Order: sequence, then structure tokens, then C-alpha cells
Amino acid sequence: MIIRKARKTDAAAMINFLHQIAGETDFLTFGSADDLHVTVEKEEKLFEDYFNRDNGLNLIAEYDGQIAGNLIFSGGTKKRTAHAGEFGISVRKDFWGRGIGKALIARLIEWSKESGVIRKINLRVRSDNARAIHLYKSFGFKEEGVITRDFLINDVFYDSIQMGLFID
Repeated sequence: MIIRKARKTDAAAMINFLHQIAGETDFLTFGSADDLHVTVEKEEKLFEDYFNRDNGLNLIAEYDGQIAGNLIFSGGTKKRTAHAGEFGISVRKDFWGRGIGKALIARLIEWSKESGVIRKINLRVRSDNARAIHLYKSFGFKEEGVITRDFLINDVFYDSIQMGLFID
């Protein structure tokens, strides 16, 4: 497995990845890749933007030439919020339990410490996603609050937990 920054040439493969993972779990913020309104051109632009930011990161976990996982971190766009950001992570179901999520988060934390900019990493996770919460806590993320009715899936509301990790 290789953890690397996303490149413009990954755009089409990323769209295929998003289409696949969308139907594999209800723990994502989107129910289908169509919710994201992605095109190859938009993905290429997104990858280029993240590549050029000092407080943004778009990682791919590649296994045997395939995208097995993805992590996107975005820091604030204003001077007062540039030091903190939130990430989202996804792993293909056929790669669950292989440490890919753990490797992506470890790389994010390493990059954050090296960045000279990032001082706090935030995330939100559905309150019933015990595996993810356990993973985040293993890295030292702390629960900071509950966002009630944060997700609406098939007419059922789900709460999420806001978590954070100080980098300095």
C-alpha cells in the first residue's frame, strides 16, 4: 500500500472510487456520488487546489494500482481560522480492517506537524459509528460536543460527535 497526495491524473479513478463507496455504507456525508456533482474536470481542479495549499491535503491510499482509501483535510480560508481544519475519510469496503484508515490519519497528523500552519484537526463522526470513534480516540482525538440531527438518512435523524486533536 502507498499513501500519497492525489494528482490530477487520479480524477477519473477517484470518481469511480466515490461511486463505489457511496453504496457501501451510510456513515458517509453523501448517499451517492451524484450528490457530489463531480466531473473529471472538477476533480482535477480540486486536486490541483489542494496540492497548492499549505493548509489543505488530499491523500490517496493506493493498493495494487487501485484507490483503496481517501482522506481530504481542509483548513480555514481566513487568517484567523487557517490553523484549524476538518477532514473526511473513506475506505472501500473490500479494504476495511486492513489499517488503511489508520495509515491515512497517521499521515495527516505527520503532515500537520510538519506544515508549520496546522494547530488543530477537527472531524465529525456519526455517534453510532463505534469503529471510527474508537480509531479516532486511539490517535488522541477528544470528543468536544454533539451535533443533534446532523444527518438525515431514509427519514431517520442521526447525531454526530465533534472531535478534535491539538497538534501543538
